[in-house]
Amino acid sequence: MALDGISIHALVHEFNEKLLNGKINKISQPEREELLITINTPDGNKRLLISANASLPFMYLTSDNKPAPATAPGFCMLLRKHIGAGRIIEISQLGLERAVRFKIQHLNEMGDITFKYLYVEIMGKHSNIIFCNEDNMILDSIKHIPASVSSVREVLPGRDYFIPAQEGKINPFEATEDYFKNVVLKQSNSVFKAIMSSFIGISPTIANEICYRASIDSDASNASLFDEHKDRLYAAFSGLMDDINNNNYSYNIVIDQSTDKPLEYAPIPLSMYADMESKDYPTMSQVLVEFYAKRNAYTNIRQKSSDLRKIISNHIERASKKLDLQLKQLKDTQKRDKYKLYGEMLHTYGYSAKPQDKSITVINYYDNNELTIPLDPDLSASENAKKYFDKYAKLKRTAEALDTYIEQSKQELELLKSIEAALNIAENETDLADIRRELSDHGFIKKHAGNKKEKSKKSKPLHFIDDNGFDIYVGKNNYQNDELTFKFATGNDWWFHTKKIHGSHVIVKTNGKELPDSTYEYAAELAAYYSSGRDTDKVEIDYLQKKNVKKPASSVAGFVVYYTNYSLIATPTLEHVKLVGEE
Repeated sequence: MALDGISIHALVHEFNEKLLNGKINKISQPEREELLITINTPDGNKRLLISANASLPFMYLTSDNKPAPATAPGFCMLLRKHIGAGRIIEISQLGLERAVRFKIQHLNEMGDITFKYLYVEIMGKHSNIIFCNEDNMILDSIKHIPASVSSVREVLPGRDYFIPAQEGKINPFEATEDYFKNVVLKQSNSVFKAIMSSFIGISPTIANEICYRASIDSDASNASLFDEHKDRLYAAFSGLMDDINNNNYSYNIVIDQSTDKPLEYAPIPLSMYADMESKDYPTMSQVLVEFYAKRNAYTNIRQKSSDLRKIISNHIERASKKLDLQLKQLKDTQKRDKYKLYGEMLHTYGYSAKPQDKSITVINYYDNNELTIPLDPDLSASENAKKYFDKYAKLKRTAEALDTYIEQSKQELELLKSIEAALNIAENETDLADIRRELSDHGFIKKHAGNKKEKSKKSKPLHFIDDNGFDIYVGKNNYQNDELTFKFATGNDWWFHTKKIHGSHVIVKTNGKELPDSTYEYAAELAAYYSSGRDTDKVEIDYLQKKNVKKPASSVAGFVVYYTNYSLIATPTLEHVKLVGEE
């Protein structure tokens, strides 16, 4: 669910309670389209995190800090210059739009009191953070929108700020019973679509909730409604809007019990999910932190790793094409034995060939069948035999070389796919640095000189404890896999890995104890989750004691062999383990 006008209304209520009259004491821009503003209030410092990221826009209060770049972007510097010590004197929502206005009082260069406006628009791909003077003229924005991008509104310094009107939609707080029944419910579509298309700030979830509370099928046609249906719909609509207008909130997240993941959230009870598990929270910000924090981290890592993904994808494509070409060339060398046979037959029967013959038919003494051999009429039989033996020798040398090249190409492709798998489970910038280092070590990207502090910074394997109290460790890349398996694990520890697909090495520390059956299953679930099979229902896992895992000489990091193992089928999940941290 995306942030709708009703969720923004709840946020503004929270911001007014916690941030109003607070003094801004720090502004940073941790991501390209993200602001983190620290505000001093009577209750202590509060952090307001705002993201205008097109794929995941949000805003909420958080207790977590985020590192800022060494050099602040221009937009951040402008905000620091003007409102770095300003006081927030007004926080309001524009109608029920997904837009919030912060009015900030500060002193200008002359020491006079003046005002600025910071507008936050949470509107999907159109999301933005816009800074204006007291006359609502845009000073700058975190994203510039020229006329070539939007014919409706330019967002550029010097332009006047406004929100484009949503044609055909009104503020639901202004809707009368007559308007609801005789305009909204007179449309030639379904009840759900009529409510969605008539009111600002109402999301599909809220529109469905109104229909559910009125006991009306949301897909029912407006033309099929009787007066009693319209009465129920208006009662549900007006009751919900009264709760919102009076700030009667009940912040909650609905949980999908099949996956144990958040399904929906709202600042009101969602009756339509009454038979599902839900969790209540004291503030809207806490709801959004729970719902969006992991998704935001994932989105940021995906963006920061886009260059690596492109590099790896390009190398995989090249390696695959190279391998296909080599296999085709190897197939072409399979005719070499035919040329050898031609040469041998010509040595035996060449005396019967006449000058200028274009072929000769002989008896193949290996199988006693007739064999027709093409000849070059300008060459003698012995010269033709030599020509065929030369072809045989050349193709034999080519085949021998190709065997080596093909093996190298296969190893290169496997290495790249293993790095790609590691990239897919990377969780932070340190993980990305490890992957970049591995690509550099193998010559896929150029080495860049960095300071010693950066070079010494390495990510660490994940450390889990299962429901039985056993420590389980998961490598996140090839270097960590090698470290875990051959330096950290002892002989009687258990080693887990996906069968025939790329994934992490998983080590269960036994500490001299016998593992219960369930721990084998939990470790296998981890191995399945941290692999390229994460999105499948079932994954086959090999497991054996670490002492039976061997590393071939001169093999790349992460590559192992083993000859005896057990196997089981596991579901990719973290349900039975608790993350302790990175060890």
